[in-house]
Amino acid sequence: MTVKLIELPYAKDALEPVISEETVKYHHDIHHQTYVDNYNKAVEGTDLEGKEVADVLRDLDAVPEDIRQAVTNNGGGVFNHNQYWEIMTPGGSKEPVGKLKDAIEEAFGSFDDFKEEFEAAGAGQFGSGWASLVEKDGKVEIKKTANQNTPHSDGYNIIFSNDVWEHTYYIDYRNKRAEYLSKWWDLVNWDIAEERYNK
Repeated sequence: MTVKLIELPYAKDALEPVISEETVKYHHDIHHQTYVDNYNKAVEGTDLEGKEVADVLRDLDAVPEDIRQAVTNNGGGVFNHNQYWEIMTPGGSKEPVGKLKDAIEEAFGSFDDFKEEFEAAGAGQFGSGWASLVEKDGKVEIKKTANQNTPHSDGYNIIFSNDVWEHTYYIDYRNKRAEYLSKWWDLVNWDIAEERYNK
């Protein structure tokens, strides 16, 4: 069983004006598809073929050394993008709810302080990468990772991640990564974030 490109749970123009239809087409249909194709090529004919990408990334030491980097890069690309597309909803709720709200306030002091720290992590990621809100043992924290690495491989559970590769925002914001990061909150689906936290 090969890995498939996920279908978006909304129309490609549904994230406008924060993210344009043109960006979604390039990002999902081309960039994300390429990670899917390259991951399938990397694991073809191995014991990893048919396994869930998330499970493979949880135990990278078990991946044969000759394909480990390809699996990290492309499996991470598949996993990270799946998380990214699924956490966004046009016109979503504007702030966290339930137990996740409590966890964020306990860890960061306030929702506004959390947003400020999360945006700083994304803006401060040198080169390409991700800013993630993660959970372990009920506690939340912010992690930033380079390229397609994911805190999931270090035993953290991903609540959500924002993509700070240039292809994510350059069509719409040019080099203004910080502006993209600040506007992205309008798309976060906090109900899904709460579900992920509770799991």
